[in-house]
Amino acid sequence: MAAGRPTANCRAFLAEYFYKIRMNFSLEHLGLPARDPAALKDWYVKTLDAKVRFTNGQTPPMFLLSVPGGILIEIYAGDFAVPETANNKLNGWRHAALRVDSLEAAKTELERRGVKFTEEIKPAGGGGRVLFFQDAEGNLLHLVERSADSPVR
Repeated sequence: MAAGRPTANCRAFLAEYFYKIRMNFSLEHLGLPARDPAALKDWYVKTLDAKVRFTNGQTPPMFLLSVPGGILIEIYAGDFAVPETANNKLNGWRHAALRVDSLEAAKTELERRGVKFTEEIKPAGGGGRVLFFQDAEGNLLHLVERSADSPVR
């Protein structure tokens, strides 16, 4: 064995051992860089009933928000923005989907809170319907209502 390198048998054993360890994942938070973290935090609090769970108290600020349904959003200062942020075909994470019981009821309430919807309701992959909208900085979100026969319900 070369110094610091395990033998082939040792590597095979380690690969099999680590393969058998069950990974237990749950989504803890999504990171959302922002041009104006404080203003974007305020939008999520006002519009989606998010609760501030942590702020770093620094400049620029960083916030951890919880939104109804249990997910955390980390909002922090970004270095730059691209005009294509709201393009759902741009590579990388593109949208956050918020499950609702009724698209129409959620749309009505969000419109009351100032959200502008520019698209019509569409069929959802996996069954149901979706309705897209943007946050205060143009990040893409959508409401999703799953049908009773949806395999992902």
